Amino acid sequence: MRSIGIIPARYASTRFPAKPLVEINGKSMIQRVYEQAKKSTALDYVVVATDDQRIFDAVIAFGGEVVMTSENHQSGTDRCLEAALQMEIEFDVVVNIQGDEPFISPSQIDLILSCFTQENTEIATLVKLIDDAKTLWDPNKPKVVLDDDDFAILFSRQCIPYLRGEEKQNWNEVFNFYKHIGMYAYRIETLKEICNLKPSRLEKAENLEQLRWIESGYRIKTAITEEEAFSIDTPEDLEELLKMDF
Repeated sequence: MRSIGIIPARYASTRFPAKPLVEINGKSMIQRVYEQAKKSTALDYVVVATDDQRIFDAVIAFGGEVVMTSENHQSGTDRCLEAALQMEIEFDVVVNIQGDEPFISPSQIDLILSCFTQENTEIATLVKLIDDAKTLWDPNKPKVVLDDDDFAILFSRQCIPYLRGEEKQNWNEVFNFYKHIGMYAYRIETLKEICNLKPSRLEKAENLEQLRWIESGYRIKTAITEEEAFSIDTPEDLEELLKMDF
C-alpha cells in the first residue's frame, strides 16, 4: 500500500491571514507541519498543496515538495484530490494533514494509516477520549459516537449521546465520550467519489463536512489516539501554543 500525505495550505484566512507563513521559533508554520509529516514511518511521500505563490516559494525555499492548486476549492478535501491527481506516482491512500498543526505527531499519521490494513476501510480519522467537562460542552470540539467496530456513527458539535437520568456533571465519569481529531485519510477512489458529493442536510446543520460522507453511505473508520492535537485558528491560539513546552 503506497501512501501520500498532502498538506493543504491557503494564504487567505478570515481569522488569521497568511497563517501558513507565520514564524514559530524561527520556522514558518508550514515548514514545521511538513517536517513533522516527513517523520512518519508509514508515509511514502509528503507534499504541500497551495493556491498562493508566496506559500509555494516558501516551501521550495526550505526544500519541500509543493504543487499549485486552484483558488476555488471549497475545502481541503477538494484541494487534496487535485494535488493527488497531479502526482506522477500512483498512491492507494491519501492522508489530509492539517496545515495549522505545527507540532503534529508523526505517530498519529502512522496510526491513521494503520486503519487501512482492513480492506473495508474507505475513510479513516482519529478520535480521543474526552477527560474534561470543558471539552465535553465546547461546540468547537466536535464529538463522535462509535459502533462496536470503531466506525463512526455520528459526529456532532453537541455532546452526544444524551445520558438520560444522569446529572450532567457526572457524564464523564459514567460514559466514554470521544472528541474528533481533524485528520483524515482516504482510499484514492473514495476520495474521488466524495469530492463529487453535494453538501448534505446534516453537514449544513452542523457545519461538519464528514457528515456529508456518512449521509451518503460511506463508513468512517476511527482509531483512538492518546495524543493531543493543537490547531492554530487565530493569533491568540498561537500565543497560547507558544506557552506550552514542546
